[in-house]
Amino acid sequence: MPYLLRDSKPRPPPLPREARATHSSGKAYKELKQDCLRRGSLFEDPDFPASDASLFFSEKPPVPFLWKRPGDIVKDPKFILGGATRTDICQGDLGDCWLLAAIASLTLNEKTLARVVPLDQNFGPDYAGIFHFQFWQHNEWLDVVIDDRLPTFKGRLVFLHSAEHNEFWSALLEKAYAKLNGSYEALKGGSTIEAMEDFTGGVGEMYEVKKAPDNFYEILEKALKRCSMVGCSIDTSSAAESEAKTPFGLIKGHAYSVTGIDEVSYRGQKVRLIRIRNPWGQVEWNGPWSDNSLEWRLVSPPEQKRLSQTALDDGEFWMKFEDFKVHFDKVEICNLTPDALEDSTAHKWEVTIHEGSWVRGSTAGGCRNFLDTFWTNPQIKMHLTETDDGQDDCTFIAALMQKDRRKLRKFGAEMLSIGYSIYESPGGDGHLNKDFFRYHASKARSKTYINLREVSNRFKLPPGDYILVPTTFEPHQEADFCLRIFSEKKPPNPTPSPQATEETEEEKQFRALFEQISGEVSAKPSWTSGNGTLEFTEFKVFWEKLKKWINIFLQFDSDKSGSMSSYELRSALKAAGYQLNNYLLQLIVLRYSDEQFQIEFDDFLNCLIRLENASRVFQALSVKNKEFINLNIGEV
Repeated sequence: MPYLLRDSKPRPPPLPREARATHSSGKAYKELKQDCLRRGSLFEDPDFPASDASLFFSEKPPVPFLWKRPGDIVKDPKFILGGATRTDICQGDLGDCWLLAAIASLTLNEKTLARVVPLDQNFGPDYAGIFHFQFWQHNEWLDVVIDDRLPTFKGRLVFLHSAEHNEFWSALLEKAYAKLNGSYEALKGGSTIEAMEDFTGGVGEMYEVKKAPDNFYEILEKALKRCSMVGCSIDTSSAAESEAKTPFGLIKGHAYSVTGIDEVSYRGQKVRLIRIRNPWGQVEWNGPWSDNSLEWRLVSPPEQKRLSQTALDDGEFWMKFEDFKVHFDKVEICNLTPDALEDSTAHKWEVTIHEGSWVRGSTAGGCRNFLDTFWTNPQIKMHLTETDDGQDDCTFIAALMQKDRRKLRKFGAEMLSIGYSIYESPGGDGHLNKDFFRYHASKARSKTYINLREVSNRFKLPPGDYILVPTTFEPHQEADFCLRIFSEKKPPNPTPSPQATEETEEEKQFRALFEQISGEVSAKPSWTSGNGTLEFTEFKVFWEKLKKWINIFLQFDSDKSGSMSSYELRSALKAAGYQLNNYLLQLIVLRYSDEQFQIEFDDFLNCLIRLENASRVFQALSVKNKEFINLNIGEV
């Protein structure tokens, strides 16, 4: 399974920029389109062909699907007809209602919609059968190009379609998202937040309304002020309850959008209200503060106008916030990041991003239940400085995302259960060892380990230094991850420990030297006087080191089996005077450990000799080149 070996490094989010072209030809949308116009042919995408492979990976289509272009389905196809609205989103024969709910919310924000769905596309004179859409993926925007061949059955679209049969932007958007994830089947089942994040570059928060914090109203108010996407829903206890209507006119198991929150003067008191929208465009709440309720008669016309209150059967309605908490069960918030908003937008979120990997045998230690390996997970430093206004604590959101799991479904991958713990840092630069976690409790942690793409939670902690440990629930589970830290002011400035930094330019030069000498161990010039043989004094130094290394191995070979766990390698190398970043450690484990993640004495000794040899070569060059400075690998 194609996992990448990479290490965490904090960096600021990307500034607003053009999305990166992703087509295998290396060409961007405009160039591909011009090629087609020049040839007088319609675009056919080799990266996502009109075949069963683009539909399903575990089954065959239940009926014979025909791929047709919009012009072969209707006489006068339109990309967008009368604006992109909620009525453009009708579910087809694919279990991706989570995606449709996100698209419906997307239509409520014109600027966000225009980023995902470039509006300068049509079926006019320059039509070439090619369209493109833009999605956020792991700290960058991608431009996804598709042809407009869509799966049909008996002349009708099989999957997502518009209520207007000659409008195709939503069907093409679904196809582009299916391409991004490998197939249409890969879109079966998911969370609305997942697509919301891919449409905005934002971070999702989920709240159980009945367990929401006391300041939940203020949280929603801030979210809407900063243009966050907010959805809500009512739980179902069985499949039979799905889309069942309650006596108050609400639909169970249905995705609603939150479009406003405000206070109104009523009988001399302030009443907190929340505005909800049913994407169906009809079927509304009929309780207090509904469109035609008596409460509105005691509200002045100017106040009603300010709140855009109208008695229309348009699916949008106000309700008292306390009633909202009684009747709704879940709220999903997608907070937009700086690269998704204009500079003038108030209440923006700041974000710092890390990318890393869990690799078996070295950095896939599992959760705190597995103390022997938990400490080997990546450790990310956080420095909290700025407190909330009038408060003693710092508010931030930590969001841990496992990467590309939906795309890897065809290889048998599923979503892993992931989570994280946050510890107060004891100071120093070293990677915290097993004993630290044995005797110290976490200061905060994700609510639960769950098999969602992303786990995110809001925290309040006093200013100070902290260590965040991202993990899978079980050890030995491999995946790439992306960790994002959001704050409302200056972001917590997470910096990985020296063992978790990406390679510097000096380390790259060191790696080149390491690769040159890694095929030989003994009689290297760096070990000798320059003549290829060991002098006595040099042999004595080597012998003392050898005895030290033998004692270290015996120390970490706890069961006296003649081998040590690869998870103990970091500590053993540190005892020998080496501290390695995660990337180098992962490479060494892959090189020297067996299938049971055990390292034999000979391999341990071979590893140390090569590290020592490489270190001496580098130190010799450091004397000659003043620009070579301290590295994370080296004697301490």
